[in-house]
Amino acid sequence: MTPRDDAARRSAREARLRLAEALIREAGALAMRYFQDVAGLEIFAKQNAQDVVSAADRETEELIWTRVRAAFPEDGMIGEEFGVREGRSDWDWVVDPIDGTSCFVHGLRSWCVSIAVRCDGAAELGFILDPNSDELFAAIRGGGATLNRRPIAVDCRSGLDTGLMGLGVSHRAPGEATAGVVLRLLDAGGIFIRSGSAALMLAHVACGRLIGYYEAHINVWDCLAGLLMVTEAGGWAADFPGHGQLLAGGPVIAAAPQVRADLLQVVAPR
Repeated sequence: MTPRDDAARRSAREARLRLAEALIREAGALAMRYFQDVAGLEIFAKQNAQDVVSAADRETEELIWTRVRAAFPEDGMIGEEFGVREGRSDWDWVVDPIDGTSCFVHGLRSWCVSIAVRCDGAAELGFILDPNSDELFAAIRGGGATLNRRPIAVDCRSGLDTGLMGLGVSHRAPGEATAGVVLRLLDAGGIFIRSGSAALMLAHVACGRLIGYYEAHINVWDCLAGLLMVTEAGGWAADFPGHGQLLAGGPVIAAAPQVRADLLQVVAPR
């Protein structure tokens, strides 16, 4: 890449950063309006009680798409609700309008909006907004991670037996596999939480609240922003989706660097 090309890419990223930061706030406000009247929310089941979609999900993703297309008509998008929308530029947006919909539709506050922006297939920007706590997590490739504009870092002091581990569970992975991870974690002296929002738990790894996060199978829109956040905050994350196809999803493993080896033993013992 020539210096001129590099400067052009930085300028393009900066323009998308400004839009993404404003847009996730707007999307979060829309989702929150639905959440405040959740009893009247129209809900559509996808596959089961965990995998659901609501009118709030659809309207929030459509808002994001409309704003992106107005500002950058050549960009594409990968969204949870409407799938792949092809673009003609090197940039695309990976969006989960409401991560934690099961919590959302039951009136629980463990949900967020997640937006990642990619260039040539690599995540350049990541934003996760928790509207319930007014916390905006952000990451820029090579530029670190922040919470409400203040720098954040992973917990570099705790071990797997003293930190709090985040765990994701879904019907896309066998229950026995997850149960085995739980047993090995407990045997190693660890403890875990499952909040219902993978993106939010990854953000909590990035800011040091959780020591790590694991889920046997996850979709790209649930984790791409969070994975960038963890690595930019000084953590480690396994390549996603490993050897599989991006849209097929795969396992997510992310942690503070000092617990990497212990976590891998819990997740995939040899």
